[in-house]
Amino acid sequence: MLSPRFSLLRSAASLTTRSFCAGGVSKQGRAPDMIEVRNRLREIVGASTNWSDHQQAMAERLSLASMLAKSQNDLPAKRMKDSCLEVHLPLGSEPQLREKYLTFHNTVRFGRILEDLDSLAVLISYSHTYNEALKRSPLSIVTALVDKIDMRQHIIYPDCDIKFTGHVTWVGKTSIEAKMHMSQYHDGDYAPVLDATFVMVARDPENKRAAFVNPLKAEGPEEEKLFQQGEANKLRRVELSTASLLKVAPTDEERKIVHSLFLNTLDTKTVSFRSRLLPPNSVWMEDAKLKGLEICHPQERNIFNRIFGGFLMRKAYELGWANACSFGGCRPNLVAVDDILFQKPVEIGSLLLLSSQVCYTQGKHIQVRVHSEVFDPLTRQHNTTNVFHFTFVSDRDVPNIIPQTYGESMLYLDGKRHFNQTVEH
Repeated sequence: MLSPRFSLLRSAASLTTRSFCAGGVSKQGRAPDMIEVRNRLREIVGASTNWSDHQQAMAERLSLASMLAKSQNDLPAKRMKDSCLEVHLPLGSEPQLREKYLTFHNTVRFGRILEDLDSLAVLISYSHTYNEALKRSPLSIVTALVDKIDMRQHIIYPDCDIKFTGHVTWVGKTSIEAKMHMSQYHDGDYAPVLDATFVMVARDPENKRAAFVNPLKAEGPEEEKLFQQGEANKLRRVELSTASLLKVAPTDEERKIVHSLFLNTLDTKTVSFRSRLLPPNSVWMEDAKLKGLEICHPQERNIFNRIFGGFLMRKAYELGWANACSFGGCRPNLVAVDDILFQKPVEIGSLLLLSSQVCYTQGKHIQVRVHSEVFDPLTRQHNTTNVFHFTFVSDRDVPNIIPQTYGESMLYLDGKRHFNQTVEH
C-alpha cells in the first residue's frame, strides 16, 4: 500500500490524511472519519441531505453533461498516489460512535464495515477523476462489483480504533478498480483485518450511459505489478462469466459429482428415480433457506437517490450470516466475500426481496448465496438486482448440504466453485 495521500480537491473543502475542511470548519491533525467521507461525496456530486430537495439537485446535475470528456485521450493521466486515502473509524477514542457498530455479542457489525468500504471506494474513485477546474464532478460513479474481500483475522474489537487505506490500482476506459485495506489498533500497533477489491463504473450525470475516466500511470515496479494484477482480475472475471453454469453445461468432473450425490440419496429398497432418502448428517438444500423483505425508504438512499449499495450489502450479509448460524448451530465467522455483482439499481420505494441459500458445505465451512430482487406489487414483476456470495467458517463440522433437483445441483456446483476460489486464493 502506498503512503496515504490525497490531493486538495478545492480550497473550500479539502480532504487529506491530515486535514478536512467543510463549510469553513477545519479539523486538523488527524485523518477524516466516515461521516466526513460521506459529506465530501455529497459536495462532489452536489447532492442534498434533504430528501425534499433531491429532484432539484438531480435536475441541476443535468447541466454537467457538457463537461464530460469525449474520449479518454482528452483526460490527463493520474498516478496511484493521487487517489490514496486514509480514513479512521474511531471506535476506541469515540465511544458514542461505538453503538452503531456494536452487536449484542459485543462484536463489530460487519455489515456496517461493508457500508464504509463502499463509501470509501466511491471517494477513492472520485479522487482519481478529480478535475480542479470543475466545482462539481459530472461523473456518476457507482459500485459495479465487489470482486473480493478476504479476512485476515476473524476478530474485530468493538472498542479499538480502525483505519482504512486505499487507492486506485487499475483503470479501464470507463471502470476503476480500487483496493482497500482495513487494520485495527490493538496491543500498541495496527494489525491487518481485511483486504478488499471493488470495481466501480463511471456514468453520465443521469447515471444512464458510460463515461470516460482518467487513464492510470503506474510509477515503478510495485505499481506496475498492481496494475497487471488488475488486468489479470479483469480477464479472470471474463473467464468466469463465460464459464457460468447459467450459460454452459457443467464440466465432466462436476457432472460426476452431481451423479454421485444422486446415487447417495437413492432408497436401496425401492431403487426408484423418485424415491430419495436423506443420508446421515445431511440437510436437503430446500430446508436451508432464509428469506427477508426490505421496504426501501429515502433514509437509505445514496448521493444519486437510489438505494445505497452498502445498505444492500449489509442486509444481504446479515441475512446470510443468520442462515449460516441457523444451519451450523453456532455463530459463524466470515472468511470471504466474493463476486458481488450489482446488476440493476434499486429505486426508492421498492420492495426488496432477499433470499439466502446454503449451497455448499465442506468440513466447518458454509457457502451461502444471497439473491436480491425488486418486486413490483402492481405489475407482479420480479427483477434481479444483486447476487451475493459469502464464505463462513463454524467452530464445528456442519451437516452436508444435499440438492434434490437439477436447479439445486447447479447452485451446489456454483457454490463449490466460489468456495474453491476462496480456498485457492
